[in-house]
Amino acid sequence: MAAAAPRAGEGTSAPLGATPSEEGVNFSIFSRHATSMELLLFDGVDDARPARAIRVDPAVNRTYHYWHVFVPGLRPGQIYGYRVEGPSDPARGLRFDAEKVLLDPYGRGVVVPDGYRRAAAAEHGDNTATAMKSVVVDPNAYEWEGDAPLRRPSARTIVYETHVRGFTRHPSSGVGEKTRGTYAGLIEKIPYLRDLGVTAVELLPVFQFDAQSAPNGVNYWGYQPVSFFAPHQAYSSRRDPLGPVDEFRDMVKALHRAGLEVILDVVFNHTAEGDHHGPTLCFRGLDNATYYILQHDRTRYADYTGCGNTLNANDSTVRRMIVDSLRYWVEVMHVDGFRFDLASILTRDESGQPMPNPPVLWDIESDPALAATKLFAEAWDAAGLYQVGSFVGDSWKEWNRRFRDDARDFFRGAHGSLRRFADRLVGSPEIYGHKEREPEQRVNFVTCHDGFTLNDLVSYDRKHNEANGEQNRDGCDDNRSWNCGVEGPTDDPAVENLRNRQVKNLLTVTMLSIGLPMIVMGDEGTLHNDNCVGARHLCWLRQSTRPVFCTISSSVSAHPAQLVLELTPREWKRRWRDSAAKAAAYGVRPRRLSGLSSVGAITGNDRCVRQLRLM
Repeated sequence: MAAAAPRAGEGTSAPLGATPSEEGVNFSIFSRHATSMELLLFDGVDDARPARAIRVDPAVNRTYHYWHVFVPGLRPGQIYGYRVEGPSDPARGLRFDAEKVLLDPYGRGVVVPDGYRRAAAAEHGDNTATAMKSVVVDPNAYEWEGDAPLRRPSARTIVYETHVRGFTRHPSSGVGEKTRGTYAGLIEKIPYLRDLGVTAVELLPVFQFDAQSAPNGVNYWGYQPVSFFAPHQAYSSRRDPLGPVDEFRDMVKALHRAGLEVILDVVFNHTAEGDHHGPTLCFRGLDNATYYILQHDRTRYADYTGCGNTLNANDSTVRRMIVDSLRYWVEVMHVDGFRFDLASILTRDESGQPMPNPPVLWDIESDPALAATKLFAEAWDAAGLYQVGSFVGDSWKEWNRRFRDDARDFFRGAHGSLRRFADRLVGSPEIYGHKEREPEQRVNFVTCHDGFTLNDLVSYDRKHNEANGEQNRDGCDDNRSWNCGVEGPTDDPAVENLRNRQVKNLLTVTMLSIGLPMIVMGDEGTLHNDNCVGARHLCWLRQSTRPVFCTISSSVSAHPAQLVLELTPREWKRRWRDSAAKAAAYGVRPRRLSGLSSVGAITGNDRCVRQLRLM
């Protein structure tokens, strides 16, 4: 006869999440409106029933709105979840469903059963066998071997935006089949990244996301998070519950050894639970009215994201969760920075109104653990809020969307684009020409993960997203592109030559304009993505413009943005075979300006001449 399990103890309200010790594990979770709760312990991720269900007694295991319990004998790797009872009263914004297994918002690991069904979390009935579940993780059980965030000056940073799966998933990557599309696979391509000359790898979302949260049922990009602490399980080559956490840290350590920083694209503006018809995965079933911004009648979600809901980022509980998440990724996972998707949403209050001094942004900026962390903002949202040049805070770096648009306009010959393009080259002075903004606080880019690649930009006049089943409705219609005379692929050598010249021109101005440059995975090799089916896997056979980018980046990365870049002709190697290469054939020589304390942007009053000949 099996011995009875040790009796659960009272536990403590702090810290939140699952905290292991030598004696067992303490569990703590927040819910203001719950009436009762069960902690579910599982032997396997696919189990239809928990091995043990522990009642969390509100009379004993509750401190204010924090529910907690200590379970002796448990160890890291334990799989768990919650069932939470409370009012199902949409008129009050409450949507409890005790039939659903919920993730722990502070869970450091997540496992996904082979039979996971997003729909089961939205339907009536028990979803235990098909639900994602949390994993107990010991944050200290890893040998970092002296590793720490690199803290490279922003002025010496070149960002390479990449997708963990897409970077090595294609067989041409040369990565073994077992590790293609994983954290381990990315480690194998570090020599390529070093040769490219970039200094920071910006990973598209790696928080655990719902891979079925997409119109066609396959979410590739990762912008549907279900956890803000757990790395995405499917990006790990290991199948054990703790594998993704350790493999992610292996990747970070290897990148740091190569001198490459790790920046995470983070989504704190919405979750994968969608609108009022969506699934109950975590936050909705714990305390819907706390975690989300609701419309005035409380039955519907305010949607400033285009994804069905909006996280209530300036609520005190949610605010704390966001800061705790960032601290965890810096202190425990050793990342170097964050790019905030639709960051302007973080300025909205619980009624959706923008605030002049949003608490969550100042909490992030003033946190000592984040003081040396790079913070990048996509300073707009899907509901029209646009804060480029005026985003709240002193240390935030902003994606310069004006640079993208005006560079595209100039190289397609749009009327009136010359003056705007000149402003972008010299640091967008009308946007950033004030003392509160440093040169590296503008992030210059022509393309990113959203929309056209650089090759698409010179190959199509309009989007062609017909192949993904959405009838070409998805994606932006304002691409400011030029197909160079033929729509789509062509074997006309004159058109191909012109397109290659345009790509080189666009790469060159991105790298040499005042600000912090960013390129997206594959643009150095003319990756195409039109007619996208929801995935962008880098083909390693297309490397026609990579030598151009390598030469520019090796020059630029050696010089801080505080030094004006005087462009001067220089002799180039044989790999520059066509006259278009002259577009990038300018060395970068630093020259200090007398009378200027800082080169934030160059204006008409500055005694400086910049000359760039584009062929």
